[in-house]
Amino acid sequence: MSPIHADLVLRNGPIWCGRHDGFAEAMAIWQGRVLATGRVADIDTLIGPSTNVIDLDGRLATPGLNDSHLHLISLGLNAAWVDATPAAAPTLQSLLAAIRQRAQSLPPGEWVLARGYDQTKLDVKRHPFREELDQAAPDHPVMLVRTCGHVAICNSKALALAGIDEATHVPPGSVIEQQNGRLTGLLAENAMEPVYAAHPQASEDDLVAAIEQGGKLLLSYGITSCMDAATGIRAGYSEIAAYHRAKREGRLPVRTWLTLLGDPSRSIVPQCHAAGLISGTGDDMLMVGAVKIFLDGSAGGRTAWMTKPYLGDGNVTGVQMLGGNELSDLVMDYHGKGYQLACHAIGDAAIEQLIGAYEQALDAMPDAGRRHRIEHCGFSTAAQHQRMLKAGIYPCPQQVFIYDFGDAYLSVLGEERGLSSYPMKTWLDLGLKPSTGSDAPVCDPNPFPNIYSMLTRKTWKGTVMDAGQKITLPEALQAYTEHGAFSQKQEARKGRLVAGQLADVAVFSRNLFEASPDEILHDTRIDLTICDGKVAYQRV
Repeated sequence: MSPIHADLVLRNGPIWCGRHDGFAEAMAIWQGRVLATGRVADIDTLIGPSTNVIDLDGRLATPGLNDSHLHLISLGLNAAWVDATPAAAPTLQSLLAAIRQRAQSLPPGEWVLARGYDQTKLDVKRHPFREELDQAAPDHPVMLVRTCGHVAICNSKALALAGIDEATHVPPGSVIEQQNGRLTGLLAENAMEPVYAAHPQASEDDLVAAIEQGGKLLLSYGITSCMDAATGIRAGYSEIAAYHRAKREGRLPVRTWLTLLGDPSRSIVPQCHAAGLISGTGDDMLMVGAVKIFLDGSAGGRTAWMTKPYLGDGNVTGVQMLGGNELSDLVMDYHGKGYQLACHAIGDAAIEQLIGAYEQALDAMPDAGRRHRIEHCGFSTAAQHQRMLKAGIYPCPQQVFIYDFGDAYLSVLGEERGLSSYPMKTWLDLGLKPSTGSDAPVCDPNPFPNIYSMLTRKTWKGTVMDAGQKITLPEALQAYTEHGAFSQKQEARKGRLVAGQLADVAVFSRNLFEASPDEILHDTRIDLTICDGKVAYQRV
C-alpha cells in the first residue's frame, strides 16, 4: 500500500489550531481535510512529489474565519450603489454631491440607490431631508439607506412611486416621519417595503453575480464561512434557486449557512418547508440553517426596542415589530417544524420578548440541542443572560458595532446603557460561546476592526466602551472560528485546525500574537485564504 502524500503543506510559521489546541509548526491537508498537524519533521514525511508546499515565512495561519451574521446577496448587490459611508461622504454636502453625480449619469426616471450614511457622523448631526434629495436629483427617484439598513430617506419621486403620502396609514412595526404635517422622507422598518417593491427587482443572474462578488470579497478577508442573515429579503424564494445555481456553477466562493426570512408578511419558510428545506439540509458548502424574524431595528437609528426611552426624544423607545402572541405563535410553529431560530433582537425589550417566546417553545417541545440564537443581542441584561444559559439560547453579536457605532450608542442612549453594550467578556465567561461577524453591508466585512474592538473596546474615535469587556486575542479568534461554527452546529466539522476537520485556513500578513492592536487594525492584511484544501485567494 502506497503512503498517503498531502495535497498541501503549510510550514515555517505559527499555525494556531484553536484556543484549546495551541500552535503547530506545520500542517498537512489531504482531500479537503486537515490530515495532520505537528512538528515540521513529522509533517515533512507526508510531502510527496505533487504536494504544494507553502512557506509561511513567519506569518500566522488560523482556521478560516466565520462571519456568523452578514447578508451576502445584499453585500454583492450594494457594491453598485452610491457609497454613502462616512469615509466616502463625511458631510451632508458631499453626500448630496455623490447622489447628484450618480443621477447625472443615469437617464431620467431611473433609481438612484445609496447606502451607508450615519447621521451621528455627518457634520449636520441629522438625517438628510426629502427636499435635499429632491434638489440633488430632481428627475430621479432616490432611496438613501442608513448604514444599519433599518432606516431610509426617500425623495418625493420615490415616495410617490411607493404610494406613500401624508395620508398613508402607518403599518405596525413602521415609522413614516412627518414634521409640520409634511413627510420628511424618513421611513423605518416595515415602512421601507413599498419602496423596495417599487424599484426594479434583481434577476436570478443578478443574484448569482452578487453571491459570487460578495463571496470573493469575503475570501480576501480570510473569511471561508458565513451566515446569510435573511435569505429571501431582497428577492423572496428565488434567492434559494440563486444560491443553488451559484453552487452548481462553481460561483459560491464561501461556505454559506442560509437563514430563511420568517417575518409574517414576507416569509419564505412555507415554500422551503414544503420543499423539505429544514435546518441541516444541504452540505458543507451550502446548508439551510435557521429561520430569522425581526423583532426590532437598530440602536443608532433609534428603532431598537428598549424598555427605557432614548435620550432627547420624548418617550420614544424604538419599534416593536410584532405583538407578543404573534411572535410566540411564529416561534412555536417554526420550532415545531424542526427549525433552529436566529432572530433579530437588539434592544433589551426585544430580547426579553424573544427569550420568552423561545422559552415557551422549548417548554412545549424540549430540545436541549436546538441552539436558538439571538442575533445582535446588543443590550441584554444580567437576568436575561441567566435565562439564556438555562434554556440553551446563544448570543450572536457583531463586535465591530462597538468600533463603528459605539459613539452613536452614547449619543442616543447615554453612558450607562451605551458603554456596556455587546458585553463580549461577560458572555464568554458565562459559557454562552459568543461568535462575531460584521452584518455586512451594515459594516465592512474586514475582520481587523472587529478584532481590534474585541481587544480594546475602542470606537473609531478612540472612546473606550467599558474596558472590563475586553477579551484576549485567543478568545477573539475563537469567536471568529470555533464559536462561529458552534452557532451553526458545525463545530465538529470546522472552526479548528485538527485532523479530520475541513481544511479552511486564513494566513495573515504577520503574526498577530506579536502585534499590537493598532498594528492589527492598520497594518495587517490577509495574504492567503485556503478553502476546502485549495488556495482560494492570494494577495498580489
